[in-house]
Amino acid sequence: MKSLYNKEDNAEIINRIRKINSESKPLWGKMDAAGMLFHLQEPIRVSLGELKTKRGLMGILFGKMALKVVLSDKPFRKGVPTADEFKPKSDHDLETEKKKLLRLVSSLAERGPQAISREPHPFFGTLTPEEWSIITWKHLDHHLTQFGV
Repeated sequence: MKSLYNKEDNAEIINRIRKINSESKPLWGKMDAAGMLFHLQEPIRVSLGELKTKRGLMGILFGKMALKVVLSDKPFRKGVPTADEFKPKSDHDLETEKKKLLRLVSSLAERGPQAISREPHPFFGTLTPEEWSIITWKHLDHHLTQFGV
């Protein structure tokens, strides 16, 4: 499995993020490119301790069971519900959101797994740095694929 703590793997994702532009359209789903770039930042910010979230009842009841599926080699399914905290709630500027996401993703390779906080994911709960890396890689890959890059 690829790791965002690995500089080569991280560079691969960064190059894909850079390809998102104002002409990028989703192959499925409702988010526009700027909203998607915002959406991708929020779980990373939780992993770094920059954003605090609360666990919902569904996550408490089913989060650990779902985590096993998410950590598998299978890609994310289309249409999986998103935590409200991670949904774009207004229009976002594409270039601003791209710069913020690039900064966050780059910081994972620069700072490594020791930068990951113990702040729980709102659905999956407390994760190890390796689990955060797997979920984050798959989440980034899912949405970048959604936008054709």
